Amino acid sequence: MKLFPNQSVKNPIFLVVLFAILVVIPYTVQSFNFQQNKNSTPFQYTDFKGEVVDAKSGDAISSAQLTVEGSNISTVTNSEGEFSLKIPSDLINSTVTVSYLGYKSKSIALNSFNKEFTTIALEESIEVLSEVSIFTAKDAQALVSSMLEKRGINYFGDPTKMTAFYREIIKKRRTNVSLSEAVVYIYKQPNNNKKKDLVSIYKARKSTNYDKLDTLALKLRGGPFNILYIDLMKYSEFIFNPDNISEYKFNFSQPTKINDRYAYVVDFEEKDKLLPWYYGKLFIDVQTHSLMKASFKLNVDDKESAAKMFVKRKPSNATVYPIDVNYQIDYLQSNGRWYYGYGNALLEFKVDWDKRLFNSRYTLNSEMVVTNWEVYGNEEPKMNNDFIRPSVIMVDDISGFADDNFWGNNNIIEPEKSIQNAIEKIQRQLKKE
Repeated sequence: MKLFPNQSVKNPIFLVVLFAILVVIPYTVQSFNFQQNKNSTPFQYTDFKGEVVDAKSGDAISSAQLTVEGSNISTVTNSEGEFSLKIPSDLINSTVTVSYLGYKSKSIALNSFNKEFTTIALEESIEVLSEVSIFTAKDAQALVSSMLEKRGINYFGDPTKMTAFYREIIKKRRTNVSLSEAVVYIYKQPNNNKKKDLVSIYKARKSTNYDKLDTLALKLRGGPFNILYIDLMKYSEFIFNPDNISEYKFNFSQPTKINDRYAYVVDFEEKDKLLPWYYGKLFIDVQTHSLMKASFKLNVDDKESAAKMFVKRKPSNATVYPIDVNYQIDYLQSNGRWYYGYGNALLEFKVDWDKRLFNSRYTLNSEMVVTNWEVYGNEEPKMNNDFIRPSVIMVDDISGFADDNFWGNNNIIEPEKSIQNAIEKIQRQLKKE
């Protein structure tokens, strides 16, 4: 399988999705080539659990950021608004800042958290932002050009080792059929450095229930690299860069605030709509012209071209194509510099079978959050078997789930209830076996 499809089609941010005819086998837990179940560096920690909700409606807020002041520790809430935050003992008296787009940020002392579960309510930001009195940028395309020009100075300028949590879920309609999770180390290069980022696996686990897949297996090639490559400031060549910016239309939308900082909101879309084309929103910091957040989609109305972008292999009696492709990327700030903090990609595929009345639908959701980081300087990391290639297929190459305390002191994205139920079911099955 090729890492990227034919360049004449289009460069997708996402790597190749692999469909293959499946030899039906019973539930299995496969071996993992990398060293597994490593002992975490021992330290005392407290695990704070809770949820972030809308103060008025009580609705859950997903992807809300929680950052521990005085440290580089952070996490995000899951789709049900729940979080888990593991704090080492020397930071137990710290303050946690909770923030989300369109809401007022809230800082809460850890010693005021409930022992069992804490509900944090965020209030909507109702401040009316005046484009005339506050904002000075008049040309949306010029603002995006400035954002791209400053991607070398506004973001981390040193090679940085990031600890991140990655989760990859594949569903057939509403049923979980595959789940992969990993704590990874990302050796992040500065944006103006042409070197690619490296990824090594620290801990990982997976489960695949092939009984739910009928005769077709959906697999994603790339694992954590898929989310890493939506870092538009490091890998701007996948969408727009100074050389092709004229191929897009840019318009200002209603400005907003993120983490108590004013942000321009720029809508963009490709002018040429002959092939699958990108469109979405950029949230750009008013003071520094840094990209703070981006949410964008790939229009896949051209089924044939979209299929060429994503589907490498499929059964001859099936037509497979994406029907929805969504991306999100968030950046955080530390000491005046911005860095990659969170990424999410959601893809939905449709499978039309010859001589069958009903079709199949698959959803693939990948997300990764940076939970800690440290500058490691210019020394090259020592390569070993823990490093993975962008061609990795997580559902084939990792195993685990038997250990209830598998993640130890590593911060993770709290599993949703459906995922947690699946994990518990897997653990019960393993114990029976």
